[in-house]
Amino acid sequence: MKLTTAQALVRWLLAQRSETLDGREVPLFPGVFAIFGHGNVLGLGTALEEHRDELPVWRGQTEQGMALAAVGYAKATHRRQVGVVTSSIGPGALNMVTAAGVAHANRLPVLLLPGDTFTSRAPDPVLQQVEHFGDPTATVNDAFRPVSRYFDRIVRPEQLLSTLPQVARVLTDPADAGPVTLALPQDVQAETYDFPDALFAPVTHRPQRPRPDRRALTEAAGLLRAARKPLLVLGGGVRYSGAGGRALAFAERHGIPVTETTAGRTLVPHGDPLHAGPLGVTGSASANVLAAEADVVLAVGTRLQDFTTASWTVFSSGVRLITLNAARFDAVKHGALAVVGDADAGLVDLAGQLENWHADPQWTERASAERGRWDAHIDTLRAASGEVPTYAQVVGAVNDLSEPHDYVMTASGGMPGELIGGWRGSGSIGMDVEYGFSCMGYELAGAWGAAMAHTEGLVTTMLGDGSYLMLNSELFSAAFAGHPFVAVVCDNDGYAVIARLQEGQGGKPFNNFLGDCRSAHPTPPRVDFARHAESLGCAVFTASTMDDVRAAYAKAREAAVAEQRPAVVVVRTQPDSWTEAGAWWEVGVPEHLAGREGFERGKSSQVRYVNSRL
Repeated sequence: MKLTTAQALVRWLLAQRSETLDGREVPLFPGVFAIFGHGNVLGLGTALEEHRDELPVWRGQTEQGMALAAVGYAKATHRRQVGVVTSSIGPGALNMVTAAGVAHANRLPVLLLPGDTFTSRAPDPVLQQVEHFGDPTATVNDAFRPVSRYFDRIVRPEQLLSTLPQVARVLTDPADAGPVTLALPQDVQAETYDFPDALFAPVTHRPQRPRPDRRALTEAAGLLRAARKPLLVLGGGVRYSGAGGRALAFAERHGIPVTETTAGRTLVPHGDPLHAGPLGVTGSASANVLAAEADVVLAVGTRLQDFTTASWTVFSSGVRLITLNAARFDAVKHGALAVVGDADAGLVDLAGQLENWHADPQWTERASAERGRWDAHIDTLRAASGEVPTYAQVVGAVNDLSEPHDYVMTASGGMPGELIGGWRGSGSIGMDVEYGFSCMGYELAGAWGAAMAHTEGLVTTMLGDGSYLMLNSELFSAAFAGHPFVAVVCDNDGYAVIARLQEGQGGKPFNNFLGDCRSAHPTPPRVDFARHAESLGCAVFTASTMDDVRAAYAKAREAAVAEQRPAVVVVRTQPDSWTEAGAWWEVGVPEHLAGREGFERGKSSQVRYVNSRL
């Protein structure tokens, strides 16, 4: 079949299918986000136009925003579907690098197709091309290499035959999932080749469930049977495996208290008696109390990043760590006993080794007792009186008015701590806190992608004024395309959570709150977020009191669904009221600042390395 490189790539995309966790067959690539320029409009753009009825193409306003929307889509589909994003060369391509970092850190698949400079070099240098004096083969697209799981530059059409199977492997492999970048020189996009028909035969990619090594399982079971105070930590890998129910059944059978990481949040119904709460800096005091006493921790599907482990101070120095993970890279961290395999299959096999073993009932009961104390604390925060609402109160209102199948999101600033620590979920997979890269601006762009994917229930994204100003243009994209969600924008006059870190360690207020930033005006201008969002095509509601917040959010939900566009709630919030889990986080503190003493205490309690095989 004689096709251009671009035509062959598009036909291959259309042939790829995916099996969801509930057994449905869906397109692996359900759509493309595109901004065209001279580097992709005639090659890939023409090929996409030929299949516009089969492969939807959505136009965004920024390449970063489109790629973040694709990341949000992948998360909302539990990594079973992949967004494709194409840009022209130069600045358009580089705009996607940040989103590639988000996908890489969070282990989320996305296919990036940046245009590239001519392989012939006949017209060099072309518009938007940078030149490297010592390496004419280097282009800006080489910047994708550190943030791609798989990178290739297609300089001959026939190279697709060998690279496309690898593209599919990385995008669908539970261990390797992440961003794939195929750089497409614009002259190669238009070159033709006789491609074999077999390349375009339909292929269905099904969830892989590799089983762990039996010897590792036996060793892990031995550690658990000897435990006095075991603890189960559930991460994002449990979500992507569809193993939430299995994990809870495992915990119930053996009486193990359960905690969640950021990526694993809402896997467990909040009121379950084994639920100790979320773990770590942005988690809950209840989970952290149990973690400090646990002698054996079984961590499933988590890379145990610093906010989960409180920079490795949340566990005791004598803890024994078992990690069940599809990726060996993550499983072997910190000297853990590595059990490499699928979360669902691994828990089945581990349960078979444990037989009727059960943890001490007194330890089992600690989960609900400690979480009860944390719940009472959150209730106090939500009920606090004051003229200006707090983040905790706004989160509480959204939580109360949400439906069981809704989906809530955030990414940066102070909101992750409020959602992770304060949200009460029903056990459905209903939260996306992008706290692997914590990318400001993901909250709105990612919500666009999530709204495309999450058709049962409503998506609500919560963010601060700083994130809104960082990247808001995809509000227009979602309004234009007709993808509804609610955005709750909390305005507290700047980067409040970083100001808290700065001043809490003894630094002087500087360059975070707008009032502490350099300005030429005695009375600096303020942003009218309501009017701005309205100008981007959104329904808008404002609030100043908690009664206003509840009423505005209820109306926004109705408007988003009825009008099929984003609805934005704008509310002024307190800049210095937070949900605190009482855990330490390591940041570099200069010796002359007051926070240095606390830094030294934290360093002294860090678990440096665990050898669970001893």
